[in-house]
Amino acid sequence: MILVVESGSTKADWMLVNDGKEAVYSTKGFNPFYHSREDILIELNDHLELDLIKSEIRKIYFYGAGCSSLEMNAIIEGALKAFFTRAEVYVNHDLAASAYACYEGKPLIAGILGTGSNSCYFDGENVSEVVPALSYILGDEGGGCHFGKRILADFLYHKLPEPMAKELTQMGMSKAVINESVYMKPNANVFISSVMPVLIRHKKLSYAQALIEKNFQEFIDIHVKCYDDYKKIKVNFVGSIASLLQDELKAVCAKNEIQIGVIIRRPLDRLVKYHLKQQSFVASAVTTENKRQLN
Repeated sequence: MILVVESGSTKADWMLVNDGKEAVYSTKGFNPFYHSREDILIELNDHLELDLIKSEIRKIYFYGAGCSSLEMNAIIEGALKAFFTRAEVYVNHDLAASAYACYEGKPLIAGILGTGSNSCYFDGENVSEVVPALSYILGDEGGGCHFGKRILADFLYHKLPEPMAKELTQMGMSKAVINESVYMKPNANVFISSVMPVLIRHKKLSYAQALIEKNFQEFIDIHVKCYDDYKKIKVNFVGSIASLLQDELKAVCAKNEIQIGVIIRRPLDRLVKYHLKQQSFVASAVTTENKRQLN
C-alpha cells in the first residue's frame, strides 16, 4: 500500500493505492515554513481514516509547498515517519509534483498558481527553476495571496467595488480582524488567500478583470519569461487559481504568445499515474535483468 500526497499551504490531497484500488483523503496543507512537526502530527492523529491504515502503508511520496531544502523536508519527513511507522517516506517540492503531473513526453514549463506561485522547467529527467519563489510577503505573483493582499488593502482603503466590499463585510472582515489575522495569528497566507472566492464570484467586474490581468501578467513576466525557450515549448499550469480563472489566464498567455499545455486544478490523479508508471518500469527492468542473468 502506498500513499501519494500533493500538498499546498491550504489543503493536502492524499491518494491511497492498494492492488489497483484507490481511495482519496484530505487534510489541511502542510508547509514546513508555517507548520511544525507537532502541528502535522496533531492533524494526522485527528484523522480517523488515516489512523486506521497507518500501519499498512509501505511507501509515501509527499510533494509539498515549502519543501525546498533538506532542512525543510526533514520537518515533513519526521512527522510522517512518526505517524506511518512502517513506511518509507520520500519528500519533494511541489514543483516536482507539477512537472510530473503535466509531463507528456516532451520538455515543458510548469507554473503553480494556487495559494502561492512558482514555476519550473522539466526535461523528462531533471526539474529546475531559474527564479525562486519568495513566498507571500515578497512574492507569490499571480497566486491567491498576491490577489488577496490587494483586495484586503483596497477593502480597507474603501476602493473595493460595492458588491465585493459587501461580501467581505458579511464575512466579518474589518480593520481589527484583518490586522489580527495578518500580523498576530499563524497561517496569515491562508487567511489572505481566503478572499479569493469573492473575487472569482465577481470576476466580471472591471476592477476584477484589471486585477486578474495585472497579476497574471506579473507572473508571466517573472516566472515564465525567465526561461529562454518559453515561446517554443508548452507552458502548463497547476492549482486552483489557474483552474478557476483559466479563461483570463488563457487570454493573458495569448497576448504573450505562450502555448498552453494543460491546466490542472489538482495534479494528484496524474501524479499517481506517473508513480505507477515508474514502478512498472522499474519492475520490468528488474525482471529483464534477472532473465539476462539466468541466461
